[in-house]
Amino acid sequence: MRTLDDWLRAQQQVHLRSIDLGLERVGVVAAAMGLLPVPYPTVLVGGTNGKGSVVAWLTEFAAAAGLTTCSFTSPHLRRYTERIQCDRKPVDAARLIRAFERIEAARGDTTLTFFEYNTLAALDIFAAARPDLAVIEVGLGGRLDATNLIDADVAVLVSVGLDHCEWLGDTVEAIGYEKAGIFRRNQPVVLGTADMPSSVRRAIETLDADARWPESDYSFDLDRSEAPGHWSWVGRRWRFDSLPPPALAGRIQRSNAATALAALEALSETRLPALEQRLDANVAAQALGTAVLQGRFQIVAGEPAWILDVAHNPAAARLLARELRDRQNVGATLAVCAMLTDKDVEGIVAALEPVVDRWILAGIDDARGLSATDLRARLPGALPVISICPDVPAACETARRLAQPADRIVVFGSFHTVGPALDWLRL
Repeated sequence: MRTLDDWLRAQQQVHLRSIDLGLERVGVVAAAMGLLPVPYPTVLVGGTNGKGSVVAWLTEFAAAAGLTTCSFTSPHLRRYTERIQCDRKPVDAARLIRAFERIEAARGDTTLTFFEYNTLAALDIFAAARPDLAVIEVGLGGRLDATNLIDADVAVLVSVGLDHCEWLGDTVEAIGYEKAGIFRRNQPVVLGTADMPSSVRRAIETLDADARWPESDYSFDLDRSEAPGHWSWVGRRWRFDSLPPPALAGRIQRSNAATALAALEALSETRLPALEQRLDANVAAQALGTAVLQGRFQIVAGEPAWILDVAHNPAAARLLARELRDRQNVGATLAVCAMLTDKDVEGIVAALEPVVDRWILAGIDDARGLSATDLRARLPGALPVISICPDVPAACETARRLAQPADRIVVFGSFHTVGPALDWLRL
C-alpha cells in the first residue's frame, strides 16, 4: 500500500510542468468526482500577502460562533497535512490517501499538477465533512488557479503586490487582474485594503459585485479606553466594541481580523444567516485571544529571542521591517535568510537591511531553492554577512552560537525557511 509520502512523490511526476495554470484539466476531474457545485457555504481568500492570516481569523471566528469549519491553505510549513483542516485540526494521512485514490480513479488520462491533486483532495474531504463553512486560500493568482473552480459565496482580496511575476505579470495592474478573477457577478467582495490597482476596481464594476471597502464599508479603531491595545470594529450592520488585542503578533493582524469579520458579515446576509445571532463582541473577543498561526511574525521569547516570518516578497519584507523597528531591541538583530530562486531577493533584503545588523545566509534544498552561495552572489558585497551555511538548521545553530542574550534572531524568506527553523527550535 502506498504511504502518503509515496503519493506525494508520485504526484510530482504526473504532469510535465510543476505549475500549469488553468481550470480545464482540474475541472474535468472535479466533475467526474461529482465535487461541483459545492453544497456548503464558501469563502475564497486571495491576495499577495495576508491570505493565511485571514483564513485563520475566518475559521477562528466561525468556530467560536459554534460553526463547523474546513479550510484549505498552501504551502505548508512542516507537514503536508497542515494544508487541509477540519475544525482547525489537520486531516490525517489515511483520509488524504483515500481522497488521492478517488482522484486517481477519476482522472483517467488527464494529468494533474501537484497543487491540483491537493485542491481536489480538499474538495473531496470537504464534500464528506459537509462543514457549516469552508474557507479556501487561493494558491497562485486567482483567475486560473485550481481553487477558482469554486463559485464562492464571498471572495476576499487581501492585498495586491509584486510576486510570482513569471506567471502573473510584472505590474500590479496585471497581477490585480489575475487576482480579481475570483470575483463573481453580484456576489460580495471584501477588500483588505483600499490600495487596490484600477484593474481590481474595473472587475468590481464589470461584475456589479457587492464590494466591501475598508474605511467606508467596515473599519476598525483603537479604543479610547484604559485597556491597552483594545479596539473596535464597525461594519455595515455589526458593531463590536472593546475587542482585545489579537493573539497573532503584528500591527497588520488587526487589519486581517477586521477583513475576516467583514467577510463573515457579508456571508451572514446570504448563505449563513445564523451568524447574525451567533457572532457578537464576546464571541469575537474569544476568537481573538485563541488564534494560532505559525510563521507570521511569530515571537519566541528567550535569550536570545527568535522571530519567525515567512516574508518572501518586498511588501511582506517592508511589513516585517516595520514591526522590527517598532520593537526596538537592546541588542543586535541577526537575520537567518534563505529564499527561492524566483523571488525578488534584492528587493526583500533592501527592505530589511536598515533593521538588520548581521546576516547569516542558508540554502534551501528544493528544486526552486537558492543555495547559500548563490544567494550571497545576488546580494550587495557590503552587506554584513557573517556566515554562509548549507541549510537552515545549520544557520539557526550558527545564529544561536553567535548571538548574545540581548540579541534577537529573525528567520525569514520562505515557508521553506521557517518550517525547518520551527523543527530545529522544536516548536
